[in-house]
Amino acid sequence: MQYNKLILIMVNNMTYKTFNKELFNFIDNSTSSFTSVLEIKKILLNNNFSELKENEEWNLSYNNKYFVTRSDASIIAFCIGSNNNLNITCTHIDTPSLMIKPKNTIYEKNYMKVNVTPYGGLLDYAWLDEPLSISGRVIIKKGTTYYKKIVDFKRPLLCIPSVAIHQNENANDNLNINPQIDMLPIISLTKTKDPINDLIKKELKLKNNEEICDYDLFLYSVSHPTYFGLNNEFISSPRIDDLTCTFSALKAFLDNKSKNKTNIFCAFNSEEIGSLTKEGADSSFLMDIIKRISAYTNIDINTFINNGTILSADNTHATHPNHPDNSDTNNSSFLNEGVVISKDPSSTTNSITSSIVKGICTISKVPYQDFVTKNDMASGSTLSGISLRHVSIDSIDLGLCSLAMHASKEVIGSKDTFYLYKTFKTFFETYIIKDKDKITLNTKSRTS
Repeated sequence: MQYNKLILIMVNNMTYKTFNKELFNFIDNSTSSFTSVLEIKKILLNNNFSELKENEEWNLSYNNKYFVTRSDASIIAFCIGSNNNLNITCTHIDTPSLMIKPKNTIYEKNYMKVNVTPYGGLLDYAWLDEPLSISGRVIIKKGTTYYKKIVDFKRPLLCIPSVAIHQNENANDNLNINPQIDMLPIISLTKTKDPINDLIKKELKLKNNEEICDYDLFLYSVSHPTYFGLNNEFISSPRIDDLTCTFSALKAFLDNKSKNKTNIFCAFNSEEIGSLTKEGADSSFLMDIIKRISAYTNIDINTFINNGTILSADNTHATHPNHPDNSDTNNSSFLNEGVVISKDPSSTTNSITSSIVKGICTISKVPYQDFVTKNDMASGSTLSGISLRHVSIDSIDLGLCSLAMHASKEVIGSKDTFYLYKTFKTFFETYIIKDKDKITLNTKSRTS
């Protein structure tokens, strides 16, 4: 802990409470990767960003602001500077959930159920008895033309009922959940041929000559983000992983005051299933954007990349109140004690990049914590680690610590989101000058 955690944190008259108010709205509107991209696009357009298409030629200009989407589920925004500094943040916008199968109608014993499959590593029991809705993308066929619509029903439609203790006497001892049997939600007591298609047709007001061809639809918790605790120390919310990091990075990207440097904001889909999709971190998306920026600025791409730095932000595990033995003896993290720097062997953080982010935290007057997973527990791959397969660049894994990761509702410290925002903002405003044997953090404008 580097600074007194009781100080009032404020940037330009913004406190963590005003920041979290915007964060809560973002989470409410970001119910799947597709609706998250729509929400980010709306925010970028309101801040005078211009949308580019990957299948068109680009007419770029210095100090202008742009964004690109891929597959409707990932988005990259950037500002072009005239020097070879390159600062990048990476987050992900998909979340563990349940995806609706193409043929989904199951009617048994007076219950209309929806056939779903797990997306990502769900904490299964924490999705039981939770009111759920549906959002995602629908492909509509009209003659020989196919077009896409993003939908969000925004109301409770389904629930996965648990088995009562009277009917499962071992429920409190060993809850073995079979995802094919125990994770099917109920949607109605009325037998209908295809309730999901009926919902879509009504929501999109489809005409007789329009038909539903396919869809990518996901269930999500309709619960809203909320504070709890004697002093509102905690936030309980769906989709904390990783929308809290995404919004912190986006807000910092928009608010930073840097000049003459290239900043890039990335929000990827598919992290929860390994990132190996056209729009995931294990794709050419980021490298394709860097190539086009390099071509416009006439900066050699190898020079550009080797002067660049990535902050990859995702959630990690806070020390659990009832199971502190799940954390490392002295490399564990705590709620409301600042940004977490992950230095697992599988992370991309090393002593140099860790020192960079610690320097940025010091400039920001933000507390930070070192985190390493306990030796007898597995640590996951990271966005920057996956991106490095395509973009060899100095990178750091950091983020927020949380409880109940991958549950339908997760828990974080109410101040940590703002700490991360401040770190990102300073990062975007910092020129990381790399010489042969030293690195300098310069927060003043550079013209070359």
